[in-house]
Amino acid sequence: MTEQTDSVQSVEKKPTKMRRAWIVAFAVVVIIAGVFIGSRIYASSVSAQAEDVPTLSQPPVAKQSNGAPEVGSDSIAGDTSGTWSVGSGSFAGYRLDEVLNGANVTVAGRTEDITGSLTVQEDQLIAADLALQVDTISTDSERRDQYFWTTAIDTGQFPEATFTLAEPVDVSASRDGGAQTFNMTGELTLNGRTVEVSTDVEAVFNDGQAQLVGQIPMTWADFGVEAPNLGFVAVEDDGFIEFSLNVAQN
Repeated sequence: MTEQTDSVQSVEKKPTKMRRAWIVAFAVVVIIAGVFIGSRIYASSVSAQAEDVPTLSQPPVAKQSNGAPEVGSDSIAGDTSGTWSVGSGSFAGYRLDEVLNGANVTVAGRTEDITGSLTVQEDQLIAADLALQVDTISTDSERRDQYFWTTAIDTGQFPEATFTLAEPVDVSASRDGGAQTFNMTGELTLNGRTVEVSTDVEAVFNDGQAQLVGQIPMTWADFGVEAPNLGFVAVEDDGFIEFSLNVAQN
């Protein structure tokens, strides 16, 4: 009788162990699926929250077919010669792509702590000196920002990034209030390193006011920054420094 009882108990235990194994396996699958789906939802949410690429918000003066400003236009560019100072509403920062648990995420960090001036002489942009506070650039994630401020870039030692124009630029197409795209070359200093960069800039000048927008392609390693790869998140090696400058004629 004892042997028969032990045999019955053994048969009863096997299904129980199998059920537990299936439960554990199912739970693991659910957790993995949850992490995967959650990361996809997070990636979609973060990308949706990323600020748009800067574009011109100041409309150019309406033109006639001969290129002259339309009669009754509220403003014209006038003489653009002189010094132009960066004013309120300006911003700059970075844009990069990262892979979070297999999901592609676009991140944009920005700050309005940007100062500087432009100098125009006889329809030539002959000087541009700009500075932005890297240690105030922020995104939607405080943890990401802390990593950027302390590990990616030593903002304690290098809190500021600067750009200096290297070659004059013809801005004559903006003289009568038209929108213009031109290439601008200069020296970008970030994280204590200076690199020559080139970018296309969109600009419009209207009656003593102007806006310039653009993106500067960059490779993080050029500035001594190692793109982080922490396993669950990896940042692409390339990105952009982007800006939107509202400037006023002095």
